Amino acid sequence: MSQSEHKYSLTTRIFIGLVAGTLVGVLLQLLFDDSGDLRFTIFGYSFSTYNILVEGIFSTLGQIFIASLKMLVVPLVFVSLICGTSSLTEPSKLGRLGAKSIGLYIFTTAVAISLALSLALLIGPGDAVSISTDVTYTAKEAPSLSSVIVDMFPTNPINAMAQGNMLQIIIFAVLLGVAMAMCGDAGKRIANFFEDINTVIMKLVTIIMNLAPYGVFVLMAKLFSSIGWEMLEGLTVYFLLVLGVLFLHAILTYSAMLKAFTGLNPIILFRKMRDAAQFAFTTSSSSATLPVTMETARNKLGVGKSVSSFTLPLGSTINMDGTAIMQGVATVFIANVYGVDLALQDYLMVVLTATLASIGTAGVPGVGLIMLAMVLQQVNLPVEGIALIIGVDRLLDMTRTAVNITGDCTVACIIAKSENELDEAKFNDLNAGLEEEEVDLEHFDKNS
Repeated sequence: MSQSEHKYSLTTRIFIGLVAGTLVGVLLQLLFDDSGDLRFTIFGYSFSTYNILVEGIFSTLGQIFIASLKMLVVPLVFVSLICGTSSLTEPSKLGRLGAKSIGLYIFTTAVAISLALSLALLIGPGDAVSISTDVTYTAKEAPSLSSVIVDMFPTNPINAMAQGNMLQIIIFAVLLGVAMAMCGDAGKRIANFFEDINTVIMKLVTIIMNLAPYGVFVLMAKLFSSIGWEMLEGLTVYFLLVLGVLFLHAILTYSAMLKAFTGLNPIILFRKMRDAAQFAFTTSSSSATLPVTMETARNKLGVGKSVSSFTLPLGSTINMDGTAIMQGVATVFIANVYGVDLALQDYLMVVLTATLASIGTAGVPGVGLIMLAMVLQQVNLPVEGIALIIGVDRLLDMTRTAVNITGDCTVACIIAKSENELDEAKFNDLNAGLEEEEVDLEHFDKNS
């Protein structure tokens, strides 16, 4: 039996890292004294467990892991989009991909927040909550729709890449790819160069993925060693309701869409999304998880390169189903806490604002709170109410990011099926993509 057969799969290793990190974090929190720390003395020197482990080792290694993921995002999106658009033989195909992607993403977001509002009004979170709000939240001014549209177009593409402005990068890469497709032999030579770069970047993604179990461990250990459980107890109904709607939307909405539009088995999709979902849960960032999402869509779900290169980067930017669910429940929760009665038109405004606000919002941790401030302002609710939910938002942010990237891949599969770019044999093969996940760091095959 070969050595590789004794290894756990990447999914298993990531899950072990997630569980082990959670247990270590909880154990450390139980060992901390009332000041939140556990001190010990060696040879007359006093050491702080919290500073050494949590703020030192865990924080440093966790930030390195997140930085490694973010490092891949801009080159991956830029190169993948160029490769995808430059290979298009039909100029009209780009328009179809854009219309289908944006249409489906907006539809799922509208369904998500409508479902959240309906269940929140039925259950009524916040009716019996009385929490001191000595913490304040300062909202940023909501940008106008015209400024959002104008800001999508880069004045300096290099600056857009440096700042990680995904919409501007997407538009520049698409335009450059289209220009390459129209340039004949010159465009083909440049396209071959970018194809080689894309191959190297995807291998780099594989290397980072194999280091993920350790990154997941330190991130979870840091989170659960410092999370405030007393706040979670005070917001149990809100927390569980948001969590329940997230799972309900992922299981029902995405399953129904996938089955209706493609006839594929949703259970297979969810099984193959495990790695990407665990990445998303740990990083709380759709953008940081994008390299893993694209690898999953291509190698495991069988989505064609031109579809995955366009649809997934766009989805990581504008598809915020999980965030919309949080906004719907949080709006009802804050209204109940402050005793404000919202009319039907107010709830319709929440649906419209949350759906449109998702466009142009970066897929980074904590962005949901900024969007929530915009929604609350639209219906004249006190923005200070966000302070009520800040304590538990981190855990919910992790879960809704996993829902967001699941929605991205669902839409990618639907569009790929409609464009005849879905390899159904690969989608149905439960072992598809497993070989691409593994990388032998001890031996290099020069001919591979």
